[in-house]
Amino acid sequence: MHFAVIARVFGILLTIFSLTLLPPIAVSMWYADQTEGAFATAFAITLVTGLLVWVPVHNARADLRTRDGFVITSLFWAVLGTFGALPFYLSAQPELSITDSIFESISGLTTTGATVITGLDDLPASILYYRQQLQWLGGIGIVVIAVAILPMLGVGGMQLYKAEAPGPVKDAKLTPRITETAKALFLIYVILTVLCIFGFWWAGMTLFDAVGHGFSTVANGGFSTHDASMGFFADNQMIMLVSIFFMIAAGTNFGLHFFAFTNRQFLSYWKDAEFKFFMLLMACFSAFVIFYLWQFHTYELEESIVHGTFQAVSVMTTAGFTSDNFSVWPTFLPFVLLLFGFAGGCAGSTAGGIKSIRVMLVVKAGLRELNRLVHPNAVVPIKLGKKLVPTKVTEAVWGFFAVFLFSFVILVVAVMATGVDFVTALTTVGSCLNNLGPALGEASSHYGDINDNAKWFLMFAMLLGRLEIFTLLVIFTPAFWRH
Repeated sequence: MHFAVIARVFGILLTIFSLTLLPPIAVSMWYADQTEGAFATAFAITLVTGLLVWVPVHNARADLRTRDGFVITSLFWAVLGTFGALPFYLSAQPELSITDSIFESISGLTTTGATVITGLDDLPASILYYRQQLQWLGGIGIVVIAVAILPMLGVGGMQLYKAEAPGPVKDAKLTPRITETAKALFLIYVILTVLCIFGFWWAGMTLFDAVGHGFSTVANGGFSTHDASMGFFADNQMIMLVSIFFMIAAGTNFGLHFFAFTNRQFLSYWKDAEFKFFMLLMACFSAFVIFYLWQFHTYELEESIVHGTFQAVSVMTTAGFTSDNFSVWPTFLPFVLLLFGFAGGCAGSTAGGIKSIRVMLVVKAGLRELNRLVHPNAVVPIKLGKKLVPTKVTEAVWGFFAVFLFSFVILVVAVMATGVDFVTALTTVGSCLNNLGPALGEASSHYGDINDNAKWFLMFAMLLGRLEIFTLLVIFTPAFWRH
C-alpha cells in the first residue's frame, strides 16, 4: 500500500474540490442572499486542508495499485461528503446540525436525493444552487472527472477508474487511453446537461430552476429547488416530458451514447440487449402504474398517464423526483414503486440500483435452472444478444446479489435498532442503498424526523450504493490489508 501516494492524490483531489465552492459564492453575490461568507470559509478550510495533506508528500511518485484505487475511491467519497457539508453547517439558513449537514452533502454527492431540509422555496439561492451542483458532480463521479486531470500531474488513473465505473464488466474502455475515456464521459455528460437545461428553460422554467433541475436530472439525483419537487411544474406537461426524456437518457449506458454518436449509428441503442430490457421493463411498469391510478380513480385518465409515466421513469432511473405525494397512492402501489427502484438503470449510467443488466442476467440464469429441471442434460448458455456471457460474469452477478441482499437486511435491522419503525426502516434503507431518495413512513416527506443514529446508517447505505457494494466493503476485509 503506497500511503504517501494515496495522501498525495487525496490532497490534489481535495484541492480541486475546493474550487467547486467558488460558483456558489458568485450566485450568493448575484442574488445578495448574504451566504457568501459561509461558502468562502468552507472554500478556505477545504483548500488549506488539501494543501496541508499534499505538501509533505508532493514528491511521492509510484504507480497506483488496485488496492490503492479502492482506498482512495472509498475514503474520498466519505471525506468529500464531510467537507461538502461545511456550507450547510456554516450558513445561517437552513440551520442544520453536523449530522444533518453531512447527510445532505453525502445524499447530494451520491445522487440519492434524500433530504433533511424543508422550506426549500424560502432558502437562499446559493444554498439551492449548491445542492444541485453537488448532485451534478456526484453524477459523473468526482473521481472519474479527476482521472482526466491527474495524468498531467504524474498520477496514473486506471485503478481509480476500475474502482469507480459501475457495471459488471469494469475493464472495458471506450477509448484506448484512460484519460481519453474520462474526457469522453465528461463531454457526453456536459452536452446532456446543457441540452437538458435548455430544454427546461424552453419549456417554461426560470433560468435558475432550469440550471438546478438540469444538474439533478442528468445526474439522476432528485434534489429540487422546490418542496413539491417536479410537482411544482406538474401543470406544464412539456416540462414533464423534457424531464422524462433526460432521465431516460441519463439512465442509459454512457458508453452506448459514446458509440452511437461517434459512429453515427443510432440504431445501436436498439441492438443493445440491456437497453432493450431497460426500456421494456420501464414501459410495462409505466403501463401498470397508469392503469392502477386510473382504475382506482386517483386521477382522470390524462393525469394518470402524466403522473404514472413520470413516477415510473423517475423510480426506474432512481432520479427520485416526485410529481405528487405517491406515498398516499392506493393500496400497495407505493411499495411497488420503491421495489422497482431496486432494478435501477443501465450499467455505466448515472442511475443507481442493482442495474438492469444484472437483473436481466439473473432472470436468464433463473430460467436456465428451470429448464435444467426439465432437461437435466441440456446445455443452455446465457447470452446477451448474440454474445455468450462468461461463467465468471454470471457468478459475479450472483455474488453481487447475495452481498446486496445481505447488506440490505443488516442495514434494515440496524436502523430499526435505533428506534425507527419497520416500514420507515425498510423503505429508507432500500431507497438509500439504491440511491433513489423517496421513502415511506416517517420519511415520506423528508428525512429530517429520523434520529441521528439512523441517519449515519443511511449515509453508509448511500455510499454502499454509490460505490456498488464491493468497492466499499472490500476495504473492510482482512485479506485486503494483507501483504
